Order: sequence, then C-alpha cells, then structure tokens
Amino acid sequence: MDSRLNERWVERFGLAPQDGAQPDGDEVLARMLSRGTCRKFRADAVPEALLQTLLACAQSAPSKSDLQQYSIVVVQDGAARGQIASWLPAMPWVAAAPVFLVFCADTRRNQRVCEIRGRPHANNNLDTFLNATVDAALAMGAFITAAEGAGLGCCPISYVRNHLEEITPLLALPPGVFPVAGLCVGYPAERAPVSMRLPPSLVIHRDRYDDRPLEDELDAYDRRRHAREPIPPEKQKNARSYGTTATCTWSDQVSRQLSLPERAEFRAFLQRHGFDLA
Repeated sequence: MDSRLNERWVERFGLAPQDGAQPDGDEVLARMLSRGTCRKFRADAVPEALLQTLLACAQSAPSKSDLQQYSIVVVQDGAARGQIASWLPAMPWVAAAPVFLVFCADTRRNQRVCEIRGRPHANNNLDTFLNATVDAALAMGAFITAAEGAGLGCCPISYVRNHLEEITPLLALPPGVFPVAGLCVGYPAERAPVSMRLPPSLVIHRDRYDDRPLEDELDAYDRRRHAREPIPPEKQKNARSYGTTATCTWSDQVSRQLSLPERAEFRAFLQRHGFDLA
C-alpha cells in the first residue's frame, strides 16, 4: 500500500492493513480514509454556486428504481435556524455552521405524481418508507463526499428526529415527508478528528455472515480506541442511570445508549404523518 494510504489506514483503524494487493496512492482514497466529522466552522459563507453544485451532486446519488423519494430543505431563514439550534443546545455547531440542510424521506411527491397521471398509489407501506429513507441517506452521503472534496466540513445531525413535532411544522413538511437527518456544512476551523472504526474483521463478511470473533475482537478494539480516544465522564451516556467511570470503552458507551429507549414516539408520529407502515 502507498505509504500515505497506509498511514491513513492505521489512523482509521489503529491497525496496519492486511497483507495483499493494495492500490497505489490516490488522493480521493486518502481523503476518504482520513475524513472526520466537523464540529468547528469558520464564519466564511459557502458560495451559492458551490452549494448549488453540491446539491446537484446529492441528486446524482443512486436512487431505488429511479423513484427519487427524498427532498432537501436548505434552512436559510435566520429565525428558523435559531429555533432549531435552541432545541439542540448541546450542539452549538448547528448555529455556527454557515449552511444547515435537512434531508427528508419524501413519499408525497410520487403520491402526487400518481394522482396527476390518474393512477392509484398502492405502495404506501413499510418497504416504500425504507426506500425513501435510504434514498435520503444516499443523497446525504453523496453531498458529504462532494462537500469534503471541495474543502468543506460536514456534521450529520440525527437529533432532528428528537424534535419531529416541532421541526415538521417549522419546515412545513407535509404528510408523507419526514426529516431523516440535518447536516451542518461549512469551512472547517480545524482538522476534524479521525474516529477509530471497528476492525474490518467485524464489519466485512465474505460470502456468509460470521460474528464468532466478536467478543475477542471487540475487547481488542476497546483497548485500542480507549488508548487514543478516551471517553471523559461528561460524555458518557446515561450517566444518571449508570454513573460515570474512569474507563468507559466504546462498547460500554454503545451499551449505555442502547439500553434505554430513544424516540419511542417515532412510529406513532410517522403513522400520524401519512406513512402506512404495514
């Protein structure tokens, strides 16, 4: 492997790459291996021409059956931005980022298309909900890749779904449209940290799913990650229930978060908001 790619690989996983044929150096591959989530932005505005091009890149993402079941809301109104930021006080980057987007799953548009063409829309179901959500996620991923290639930083905000009842009317989202995630965009004030990922041995499966190595590999990953990215007490999840510890590993943090229910009203909201999840 090219030395630069090798360095980026070690930075990403805390491990050297496995032996075998590796690509020669490539700027795009190196950049993607070293990408990180940006939470500190400069005040510089993102030029409108660049934003429009990045949005076009988002629309160039794959889409299930070319149905294009997503919409993107560019939140430009200062009062609306301030309102969203006020709901997420632990995330000051929502207010600081020059651009804030909301990527939405959108089944409404094609319901209207069917109505305009005089045919029934017979697929307001769980599968269509999933397809629309994946379409929105693919569009956001394409936007992020393009934006970071243009020198911008990005931070996805899933917490918009903690405020569905407030954000939906604020953005005038009609039935059949719901926010999948927000996205902060701007020029980074500093290099975003590279978060160590699970080893490929736990994520990449060849021909058959096999998680037999999970426990041993997880322990090793926890040790590597804690050594480089210790989780301080103030960032440990659900401290009211579990307290804080001097050593809180990645798996500890995950189990803390997933042990208590989150967004319990999500399904009920979707059903009230025009999604038939049968």
